[in-house]
Parts: sequence; structure tokens; C-alpha cells
Amino acid sequence: MKTFINDEFFSRLETLALNLKKELAGYFGGKHLVKTYGQTVEFADYREYQLGDDIRRIDWNLYSRFEKFFLKLFTDERQMHTQIFLDCSGSMGKENPDKAAYAIGVAAALGFLSVHNMDKVSFNLVKGERAENPYGTIVGKTSFFRVISDLNNLTFDDEVNVGEAILKCPNTGTNDGLTVIISDFLSETDTWKKAVDYLKYKRRQVLLLQILTPEEIDPIYNGRLDLIDSEATSLTDSKNLRIRITRSMQRAYEEALKDFTEDIKQFCRTREVDFVTLSTEKSIEKGLFGELFKVGIME
Repeated sequence: MKTFINDEFFSRLETLALNLKKELAGYFGGKHLVKTYGQTVEFADYREYQLGDDIRRIDWNLYSRFEKFFLKLFTDERQMHTQIFLDCSGSMGKENPDKAAYAIGVAAALGFLSVHNMDKVSFNLVKGERAENPYGTIVGKTSFFRVISDLNNLTFDDEVNVGEAILKCPNTGTNDGLTVIISDFLSETDTWKKAVDYLKYKRRQVLLLQILTPEEIDPIYNGRLDLIDSEATSLTDSKNLRIRITRSMQRAYEEALKDFTEDIKQFCRTREVDFVTLSTEKSIEKGLFGELFKVGIME
């Protein structure tokens, strides 16, 4: 299977960073400035001295002007947790290994950016209605590179329900970072919208990354075809169809995909969730980072 995971790929990412909302909480020791006050050198505000405060923070210049004690307040820095949920269904790569490799590359890139900026990351592999986390919570580049090559060995098969997997996840965290869902979102039975509402209730920042191939975006088939569903259990499965593809059917498909994508966008807008569609025809740098710059996730 094709792979994007190599030293050259990661070296091109080192100048980038994920941009998370400043009101998020998290552990001390990261690089994300938040609105709470802490120990950094970046000035935030003043407040009047109260009994028990550290006198070393008194601004004596202000005292000479107002004859009152004021403390200097500085911003705090926190370590965030990036949780990545990767759809491992058949439609994500069973018949198209390049689509699977692209999705893995995107997940690896986001994971690298997290540990590069002193954040934590976890890879949750969605299979069936469960999310497997074989690597635990990863902190630091040494741990990241120790496990990242295993992602190339992932299998994409059968049908999954990303929403149920997230809802059953034992620890999604609260107000402490970014949740990324990587999928094509083509399943009609997936309950991912309920999962997004749950994540917003948990005050997580949420990013949906839709991965599609050029053929899924703009099919060019003509004549009679056997359409085999990549998540079908056998060739005789009722999901499979023998059909004659006409230009009018192609236009209907294009309209249906447009309406489908617009429905996702509208849902995300009402929840203040970021949504990006990526085509595997573009490089990950141009596709992922160009779009994430637009929505403000990347800086």
C-alpha cells in the first residue's frame, strides 16, 4: 500500500502548528496560551493586590502613580489533547488502497503536529461500533515515531458506525483539546451527528475531515456496470447492483453529493464545528493545510 509516512513528509510539517481555542482547559506545560492567568512572560492584565498575593508581582511603577498596589498578570500555557478518530470501513480503502493511505497520512500529520507542539495525541481506530486505541496516549516525538509506522498496517473492511464508536469511547475528555473525525461520511446509518453534539456538550473543539477520491467526487463511468459495495459481505449482497450509467444519472449523483455535503456543512455551522472536504488527488500539504488555514485550525 502507498504510504506518505516518511522523514521528508514530517520535516515539511515542522513549521506549522494547530490553532486551538484559547478558552480550552488542559494540562500545564504545553504551548497554547489560554485566558487563565499563569507563569508565562506574556503580559495579560492588572488587578489590585489582595492579602496573601505574591509581592514579587507588584508593579511598583503603578504604585508610584496611584499609591495603590497592583499585580501584573500573565497568560498561562496549557498542553492539549488531540483525539483522532479514523474511519476504518471498507469504503475508506478496501478497494482503493490510495484512499486508505491518504487518510492514514492525514491522521499521522495531525498527530505529528500535536506532539511537535508539546500536545498529547491518541489514535482511535473505528471498527464496527467500537474505537480501538492500541497505542494509548502519545506524548513526545520519541513515542510518536515508535508507533506511527504501525498505522501503515491498518486494514479497512466491513461497515462501521463512527458515531456509536465515539459515544462508547470511555474517555473523550472535557474542554481539553481537539477531536478530529476522519471519514468519508457516506454511510446513511452512521450516528456521527449525535457524536458531534456529545463532543460539543463535552466542550471539545471538533474538526470533521471528509476524504473522497476523484471518482467519488466526479464519476465518469458510461455503459453497464456491476456496482459492488465495498462494505458488502458477498457478491450476492443486496447492496450490489447491476446498472446502466447514463449522463442524467451522473448529473443526479452530482446533485445528490452536493446536497449531501451541504447538509453536513449546515449542520457544522449550527454547532460551530469545522468541516473540510479533501480530495486524494491533491497532496496532503495542499489539501489539508490549505483548507485548515482557511478555517483557522492551522497557523
